[in-house]
Amino acid sequence: MHPYLLKSGIELAGLIKRGDTTSEKVVRRHIDRLREVNPVLNAVVRARVREALQEAKAADARLRDEGPDGLPPFHGVPCTIKESFQLEGMPQSAGLVSRRGQRSTEDAVTVRRMRQAGAIPIGVTNVSELLMWVESDNRVYGRSNNPYDPGRIVGGSSGGEGAAVGAAISPFGLGADIGGSIRGPAFFNGVFGHKPSAGLVPNTGQWPIAEGEALRYLSTGPLARRAEDLWPLLTTLAGPDGEDEACEARELGDPATVDVASLRVLNVADNGTTWVHRDLRRAQADAAAALTSRGADVEARAYPQLQRSLHYWGAGLSAAGGTPFGVLMGDGRRKPVLPELGRWLLRRSPHTFPAIGLAALERIPEMLPHRTSGLLHELDDLRQRLTDDLGDDGVMLFPSYSRPAPRHHGPLLRPFDFVYTAVINVLGFPATQVPLGLNAKGLPLGCQVVAAHGNDHLTIAVALELERAVGGWVPPRPRGRFGLRRTRIPGAP
Repeated sequence: MHPYLLKSGIELAGLIKRGDTTSEKVVRRHIDRLREVNPVLNAVVRARVREALQEAKAADARLRDEGPDGLPPFHGVPCTIKESFQLEGMPQSAGLVSRRGQRSTEDAVTVRRMRQAGAIPIGVTNVSELLMWVESDNRVYGRSNNPYDPGRIVGGSSGGEGAAVGAAISPFGLGADIGGSIRGPAFFNGVFGHKPSAGLVPNTGQWPIAEGEALRYLSTGPLARRAEDLWPLLTTLAGPDGEDEACEARELGDPATVDVASLRVLNVADNGTTWVHRDLRRAQADAAAALTSRGADVEARAYPQLQRSLHYWGAGLSAAGGTPFGVLMGDGRRKPVLPELGRWLLRRSPHTFPAIGLAALERIPEMLPHRTSGLLHELDDLRQRLTDDLGDDGVMLFPSYSRPAPRHHGPLLRPFDFVYTAVINVLGFPATQVPLGLNAKGLPLGCQVVAAHGNDHLTIAVALELERAVGGWVPPRPRGRFGLRRTRIPGAP
């Protein structure tokens, strides 16, 4: 693999600014990688090759004219963007057939901020239908495949983004997360992903977008193959935009000032009810041991309330209100579930089975308002207890999922295992998914690092330390047809 495909965005920008290479060369190399592996992965669903190369040449011209001083942190570096974000000229269907022809006329605020920081988007990446399932598959673009084993899932809803970063198509990208949609794909594809504290980054310019209190559960954040990109990306993205009412100004800490030896680490092996694979337990224990060896005070903990994680997440989204999922499916009118299921059985439905199932299940909390109220009180109690236990010098190690990347359709047999990430959304805490090597089958391992609200710098500092201790992202090796074909990609000249 070419050295450019192994480096962080910050490293690549440094090479460009020093004149050791050019933006055009770096962007071309990543586009070559896209052409090489995307036919198997289907991670990037629409490329912008011509536009990206023009922007790379403009970045090189700017460097010649202005010199390196004052250039933005990711000057001339390629990236990818989740398809549900506005990116001028690119589709924004969110995998819904009725929006197949939708094109963005402007950039989402976070896309604009990334571009102002020097990043050059080379394409948009696949999602699950309407962003609400753990496998990125839809009737617009089809299914994405894992770079470590194409027979396995990439996660959702930022699954194409996770696969693109994991496969070295891009050094970093933009995702969004309301139940694990950054951290799950980052985990399955062996890379870093950060879900910011609630209200830190604006969500403006996404479709579909959460409404009301659920805007605080939805977090826009970065995925990256190297941990050092997380903090400069987060500081680029953070801050109010005047439109997202849930986003607030907040003074951030700095990972560089964190002394890992002074941290308290709560090692929570599971939630007490959802089984966790032995490989993930071992990897998380190794992460805890690595932090112990660096002087951190590590303590095993269990929180019985976490057994109700799924209930808390469902109650939080239900109480927040907003447009029902079934109405989004039906373009403003609630989609009748039983007739649609019949069409699906006859292979005539424009929707995936998980989307139809969710449209049916979302009605259940509406029928139990008193139970929802009780669950929200319990959630408040759990939030306060964890806030007290973590303080301003503590982090929690917690599984990112129940097992390494399942085979395609496997999550249908265990549909609620995403609760390990989902509960963190309704708590409002920051969380960084950290890759922890590969298992014997060559599949990525990892865990979440969680902190109290506002302490994003702690989770990223620990991610940086664990990358040094464990090795971080491991480039995937070709399997079968993977990497053996070069073909035309959508949007390429």
